[in-house]
Amino acid sequence: IGYTSNRLYSSKMIYDLAKQGFTPDSAPIRSLFFFILFMGYKVIYISQAEHLHLYLDNLKVEKENTDILIPVADIQILVIDNYKAYLTVPLMNKLTEKNVCTILCGVDHLPKTYILPMNGNYATSGNIAKQIKWTDETKKVLHREIVKHKIINQYIILRKNHKSEDVVSKLKEYSETVLNGDITNREGLASKMYFREMYGEDFIRMVEDVVNAGLNYGYSIFRSLITSIIVGKGHLPNLAFFHRGKQNSFNLSDDIIEVFRPIVDDYVYNNLLDEILFKTAHKKELIDLTNKKINIDNRKQTIGNAINLYLDSIFRFIDDQSNEILFPFPIAYDNEV
Repeated sequence: IGYTSNRLYSSKMIYDLAKQGFTPDSAPIRSLFFFILFMGYKVIYISQAEHLHLYLDNLKVEKENTDILIPVADIQILVIDNYKAYLTVPLMNKLTEKNVCTILCGVDHLPKTYILPMNGNYATSGNIAKQIKWTDETKKVLHREIVKHKIINQYIILRKNHKSEDVVSKLKEYSETVLNGDITNREGLASKMYFREMYGEDFIRMVEDVVNAGLNYGYSIFRSLITSIIVGKGHLPNLAFFHRGKQNSFNLSDDIIEVFRPIVDDYVYNNLLDEILFKTAHKKELIDLTNKKINIDNRKQTIGNAINLYLDSIFRFIDDQSNEILFPFPIAYDNEV
């Protein structure tokens, strides 16, 4: 429930008003939209609120004389992009209890902190014991399949954007020749061709420019959502199949995100290639990508649900309960589609 003065608005009412074209200057919600953006029913971006605390199982957002109440149970992702905001301990505990993916941004407006529960699932101890016992052979097979489908998703995005069929054919060849553990580095060879075809021959990953800023921000949002889902399933995000960074607490998240990266790549290509600055509007749209739907298991699912299905299929595969892994298709659709 959100309210201004003595008037009450549900989050659905606010969202519906926004869809109808109401702007920050539009009555009756002008005092709400200049500091909080409802990007769907479960993704919330807060940029200017001063105080956030818990009120009757709701996130209460305060700025000056305006308050909004949002049921914590309805939130999937909460991004707080205000370095001066205050969060209370009861609120943080409730967010972790409900497994809300909570992201805190720094002074540079980039994601800096994830808030995660210490024990996200009743089966955590048992699942961790299983993770530790994952065999090297199983991990190599999983790595092969993930790299294969990452490359497939890359050439799907190239074809969607009418890129060179020669490059598409080469990536298809790479995807068909990935070996266990990717010992011939098909992932690296494919990525080099893919990024240059997408963003130009002079493109270099990790350079400070608008395209890389968009990629890094989008990947961070997806990585944080994946991490919260992993923890919610009772697994450790730092025990992985392939990534083994000793100082990386999210190795498993970095394995899982690989097949989803092309979704972010596609957005960046179509929205940032000719931009001079990486704007707040771009950040909001990248966060809102998680609200869109993609195909997995011959059905359209929200990206959050797709991550759940993908992870469940991987864990079933590792536990010898299934021979099939459900991989996502990288074309994103609006929720209405």
